[in-house]
Amino acid sequence: MAERYEEILYPFLFERDRADPQAVLASVVESSRQKAEDVIALRRTSWERGKEAIVRAALAMADAFARGGTLYVFGNGGSATDAQDVAADFMRPALPGRRPLPCYALTVDTAVITAIGNDVHFENIFLRQIIAFGRPGDIALGISTSGNSPNVLKGLEQAKRQGMLTVAVVGYDGGQIGRSPAVDHVLLTPSTYVPRIQEAQGTVLHLLWELIHRALEARERRETR
Repeated sequence: MAERYEEILYPFLFERDRADPQAVLASVVESSRQKAEDVIALRRTSWERGKEAIVRAALAMADAFARGGTLYVFGNGGSATDAQDVAADFMRPALPGRRPLPCYALTVDTAVITAIGNDVHFENIFLRQIIAFGRPGDIALGISTSGNSPNVLKGLEQAKRQGMLTVAVVGYDGGQIGRSPAVDHVLLTPSTYVPRIQEAQGTVLHLLWELIHRALEARERRETR
């Protein structure tokens, strides 16, 4: 049965004499090249159209960190792994000379997530954690490819009620999250293709990390003069 599935999914592997290995390889190379070009173009567009918003968000986040704030980041699926990557980058900077900054991904505690999802509702898995952890002056960063993730929106809305800085990294046209008055800074990756959106959002998140550190370093230089 497994072989049958493989034949359906990858028919060219079973064509044997009919298949041209060079043609298959050329197709794979062309597909990879096109994907690379597409994501490079989307990354460039995201920066060119949104650089002012990215810089404003980074400066606001740097100010919150300087005042003792903690960053809470969250999302679903691929965005959950992006959230965990953000937390790892902030807590354990990969570049020498960059100091760790307090950051926690609300996607890592499976006991909490499954308890809230089972006992209350999946839409509240981030909201309830924000209630428990969030303090005025902290930062909530929600990631959503569609911009319409109900649990991400609820988490950001709760963060705003608690006096936190709210930042959203979203795709498509921004969706409900991008249009929400609860979001202070909207960072848009304008595309409708999820894989490319997530790849470009990873770049936006790393840009935020870099700009935040540069802003904090500039602030420290001013204060030591």
